[in-house]
Amino acid sequence: MTNGRARQVVHTFGALLARESANALARHTLHRDSTGAGAEHRAHHLRQTLESLGPFYIKVGQILSTRPDLVSETVIAELAKLHDQVSPAPFSDFEPALTRDLGPRWPAVFRDIDTDSPLGTASLAQVYRAVLADGTPVALKIQRPGIQPLVEADMALLKKAARFIGRRAPRFNAVVDINAMLGVVFDTMRPELDFTLEARNMNQAREHTADFKYLAVPAALTATPKVLIQSLVPGCSIADARPEDFTADERQGISRDLLAFMYRSYFLTRTFHADPHPGNIIVHPGHRAHLIDWGMVGRIDRPLSTSVLLVLLGLAQNDGTATAKAWIEMGHATQWAAITDFIEDMAALVPQVAAASLEELNFGITLTTVLQHSTKRGIKTSPMVSVLGKSFANLEGSIRNLCPELSIIDVFEEEFRHITFALATEALSEKQAARNVLELLLGSTAVPQQTRSIIRDLSNRELTVQVNQVAMDRALGQLPLDGHRSLRNALAVLLFFAWQRRRRHLRGART
Repeated sequence: MTNGRARQVVHTFGALLARESANALARHTLHRDSTGAGAEHRAHHLRQTLESLGPFYIKVGQILSTRPDLVSETVIAELAKLHDQVSPAPFSDFEPALTRDLGPRWPAVFRDIDTDSPLGTASLAQVYRAVLADGTPVALKIQRPGIQPLVEADMALLKKAARFIGRRAPRFNAVVDINAMLGVVFDTMRPELDFTLEARNMNQAREHTADFKYLAVPAALTATPKVLIQSLVPGCSIADARPEDFTADERQGISRDLLAFMYRSYFLTRTFHADPHPGNIIVHPGHRAHLIDWGMVGRIDRPLSTSVLLVLLGLAQNDGTATAKAWIEMGHATQWAAITDFIEDMAALVPQVAAASLEELNFGITLTTVLQHSTKRGIKTSPMVSVLGKSFANLEGSIRNLCPELSIIDVFEEEFRHITFALATEALSEKQAARNVLELLLGSTAVPQQTRSIIRDLSNRELTVQVNQVAMDRALGQLPLDGHRSLRNALAVLLFFAWQRRRRHLRGART
């Protein structure tokens, strides 16, 4: 499969390159402008090529549509149209999967299946309206035959390509890290290839939406690797909904709950819906909105989640410097990074973001614009930020039709209280406290003698210490990220108490 797939991919991209080379030669011969319509045609052909190669390349294209640091605005606009909707295949193509996963008596499970009009026809699966034997209406999702080995072959092929590019362009790879970016795509796609993982994601999300008044997640009733049976929800895509059919409370409630749920997903559970486009949000007047299709899910660790939270807080407070510093914490500055220039970039950008409504701002695009500046300035950022940007952008596009006047910053500030309280509770837990102490102890063994002497001097109440910030940064840079932060916090506490004791000592001397 891998060799045959490699030949197909090379042939497809080779045909694209040959066509574009011929077009470029024609434009040069005829002295035509190579911008404008020509660029749009090239972007259009690239999108068609990615779509023709199937689901994995579609996902890669979708990620590229959030990377203005890698592709032009024309290409971004075209790749944003990427979808995995394909012509429906006959139901008979999917019956072997039902037999294999549900058994030869699978027809007895259902009273009826609408095989003529699928609810959804994606490149990875098809979804049908069905009724269980007990009369329960459900959505039946079946994976397309032969799709998993195809995706796995694409993954192996692009991994080789990423390693090749990394060796040939080390400076570019140091900032972008193509292999890590592909790894993020692999991880987010795995539940789409195994519906038991998607069902697990649904059940977890269903628990997390239990307290929301206007938002829910369908129930996963039966799940096998290739077949998923879930509850059928009423309504239509949020993009097709008519705002006038909903009360003002419903419009605002659905939109606020969607944003609040996603904020909590980013910063508390750290597992989020990575593709909340309008087709995955089903709404109906008088009912809760439902967030469906939990095949593409992003997962982030605590340090990255905290840094993103600080970025949003900097935006909400109209603080470009704080935004820039928090962004740098999400990755690291390369040796040629222009930190001052990046801070100036943020000082110019952030005031345009604060307090804007969805009518005035696309926050997902803003996030990727920051990414564009950071890459330009030599700052490496976690590739998961691209997935976050895609998730943000899709969510905004989803709710803009229903409640365009909503301010995402206002909702963030409202949720910030809940998020910080939950994070504080987490940080003060016995388990986390023990971890912090261990990290501090382990990290301190890697601190150079200069830093250890500072701690010793502080413990001896000797306040006459000159700290060189650059030297300190270099010293602390040898620590792991969590050890770095823990040690900085410890030094700050020690400095504070040493200062307090020094003040009390001087006051006692005067009296």
